[in-house]
Amino acid sequence: MSTSLVKSSRGKGGSGIIPAVCSAAIPGVGQLVNGETDKAIGVFAVWAITGASLVGHIPLLGGVATLVCAGTWLYGVADGFVQGRKKR
Repeated sequence: MSTSLVKSSRGKGGSGIIPAVCSAAIPGVGQLVNGETDKAIGVFAVWAITGASLVGHIPLLGGVATLVCAGTWLYGVADGFVQGRKKR
């Protein structure tokens, strides 16, 4: 679909650290770095909506929003790392 934002080093095997750190800062950016635009939009949207409900802008159950927000953040970091290792 789209090309990766990070140059791949063929034959060396990637570490996946850069996408994981990017997703730790802003969920979805690691997927964007890996070239997975659709997944990046989904991860960021779920994180942003549940994060907005945590601060009270969208009325949602607080405990559920906390779990979904934390789970989405963790998924973004782990997926960025795993996919970064596969793609490099």
